[in-house]
Amino acid sequence: MNENDLRREIAELERRIAELPKGYISKKNIRGKVRFYLQWTEDGKKKSKYVDESLVEALRASIEERRRLQERVKTLKAQLPIGAKTVNNSDLVFQTTVICGEQLRQFVKPVENYKRRFCFKQLIDYLYGDAHDKVLILYGLRRTGKTTLIRQAISDMTAADLSKCAFIQIRTGNTLSQVNADLQSLSRGGYKYIFIDEVTLMDDFIEGAALFSDVFAACGMKIVLSGTDSLGFAFSEDEQLYDRCILLHTTFIPYREFEGVLGVKGIDEYIRYGGTMSMGGVNYNTPTTFATPQSTDEYVDSAIARNIQHSLKCYQYEGHFRALQDLYEHGELTSVINRVIEDINHRFTLEVLTQNFVSHDLGISAKNLRSDREHPTDILDRIDKEEVTRRLKEALEIRNREEQSVAISDVHRKEIKEYLDLLDLTVDVEIRSIPANNKVAVRTLFSQPGMRYCQAESLVKSLMQDATFMDISAADRAAIVERILDEIKGRMIEDIVLLETKMARPQQQVFKLQFAVGEFDMVVVDPTQNTCEIYEIKHSTQRVPEQYKNLIDETKCRETEFYFGKITKRTVLYRGATTPLGPVEYKNIEEFLSDY
Repeated sequence: MNENDLRREIAELERRIAELPKGYISKKNIRGKVRFYLQWTEDGKKKSKYVDESLVEALRASIEERRRLQERVKTLKAQLPIGAKTVNNSDLVFQTTVICGEQLRQFVKPVENYKRRFCFKQLIDYLYGDAHDKVLILYGLRRTGKTTLIRQAISDMTAADLSKCAFIQIRTGNTLSQVNADLQSLSRGGYKYIFIDEVTLMDDFIEGAALFSDVFAACGMKIVLSGTDSLGFAFSEDEQLYDRCILLHTTFIPYREFEGVLGVKGIDEYIRYGGTMSMGGVNYNTPTTFATPQSTDEYVDSAIARNIQHSLKCYQYEGHFRALQDLYEHGELTSVINRVIEDINHRFTLEVLTQNFVSHDLGISAKNLRSDREHPTDILDRIDKEEVTRRLKEALEIRNREEQSVAISDVHRKEIKEYLDLLDLTVDVEIRSIPANNKVAVRTLFSQPGMRYCQAESLVKSLMQDATFMDISAADRAAIVERILDEIKGRMIEDIVLLETKMARPQQQVFKLQFAVGEFDMVVVDPTQNTCEIYEIKHSTQRVPEQYKNLIDETKCRETEFYFGKITKRTVLYRGATTPLGPVEYKNIEEFLSDY
């Protein structure tokens, strides 16, 4: 086909494309009734139109026909005669910060010897695989290794691939039109691998993200997007990039990866610092993110609260704040998020947000110290709880109800929970019961243990300032503090095991099981085999029969097998050596988590 024939066919196809509907069909449940809408973007604004259910299939076929014709046009345009496909880097003029050539090689050199995160292979598979017309999104909170992954991928490139690679660093104030101009220049220069960092800093990113897939990825570029506001990517994936992107999540960092990549061993270290790739020392960022209350507060504010606020501000032209609008306008959204995070490992209810802040760790530790068999003490009953709570609240910057200018409702709680889920910060695990009933409680687990533990340390520092507490000997104070932190670590270990088991076994059921008296810390059910495993989880390094009494309780086991299938494994997870002990296995908790 000669050039004139090509241009005529392209013109005819573009005429037919213009007559076909653009966008996509969304489905919404409104008051129990399913409704369909055609949604598209026009002049930078999102449009929506109701579609009768009887017309949906025909409309969907027309949209698919439009996409098929667009693919044909791209194929034909690629056959048109063009000039030189490459130019010198010095000939390119950019409107944003673009790094390429020797400067890019120097930029990636510092991380070339860092160990690779487990998800690194997925990034490489995208760059050199068969994915077409799609962009890859590195989706995760700050300090979870997104930029390092990009630099490592570039550092592994051959000289030929590196010559066709560019890294674009978006700055505040950059616009989508500027990035578009730079991508056009890079395309003319023959560049193929494009990494765009902090892309969500552009206020018009969410509404115009389809540019990257529909124009540049469709022409053969491999485009990797990353940014601080990971919630913005979730919105883009649902709208502009809904079927034209590959999401690569980085927020969840399991124990095995924490140990293997950072070179930091021990479950206690994971409790103290787990959640980011910023453990100081061998690899990745320094200093440690959760080393101090100040650094933790800064992370909550910048990585979570500002993430949510900026993404909502840019999404649908600030039209999606919903019930959180008043909190945002009064500057109280950060306070509410802080309040939720403090308690999210154990209960996520309306009282967390509306009642005066009370440390649950403090109450539980007081109870356990009173009942300690070897060294019982009522010291935590005699301290000035009100003053301790005041100092703790002040340290965590959490406002009590009388300090809030906007009343917090159940709607606020639900919406915040939705965004925390989208950020991969929270995962729900069921708490089931025997005798079985229709009500299934939910335990909300938090994927960044270091943040939780830092807040626990704030509690200890508050305790140390109490006058009554300071009247006892230094040795007794140290013993009590250690007991408090052990209780907190024990509770956190349960959450870590539940979370990682649930993530590692998506085809199985993972839950906590409660009886009228006693409980199994974890049950794992394989519905295909009609079998289950039962676990007790301990922070201890000791082995005593008291720890596994529930696992060998005939009544509990018989009832469990009735509901969930044959018990194939009885295990106590703890910090000591792996060894069988009577009817149960004692499994080192770090070995257990490393298996995942």
